[in-house]
Amino acid sequence: MKISDINFQIQLDNNSVPDKIVWSATDKPADGNDETNAIAVSVWDNKSQNTLRMDLWTKDMTAFDMKKFTVDSIGGLAQTIRSATDDQEMADKMEALCTELVKHINEKGQ
Repeated sequence: MKISDINFQIQLDNNSVPDKIVWSATDKPADGNDETNAIAVSVWDNKSQNTLRMDLWTKDMTAFDMKKFTVDSIGGLAQTIRSATDDQEMADKMEALCTELVKHINEKGQ
């Protein structure tokens, strides 16, 4: 059996606000650590039947980039629901929401 690891290192400032986020994964194409400005991790807790979430972003993450990150995340979840459940209608609705949100972002600008 193969084991794959994903690691996050979060550097916090004196107020416990993320200053730097570094990640690595055993199956990542390039070796070593990569820096990012945001992560969103969701874990399904089978015992309590709900989702545990961890969303972190650095001071350098702009509001505009956070909006794009959120829309991309919803789009990724649409792909997940399509491939995991074959629920085309739900995936299509999520993708339609992404289209509307992109329009909103583009109209409002940064």
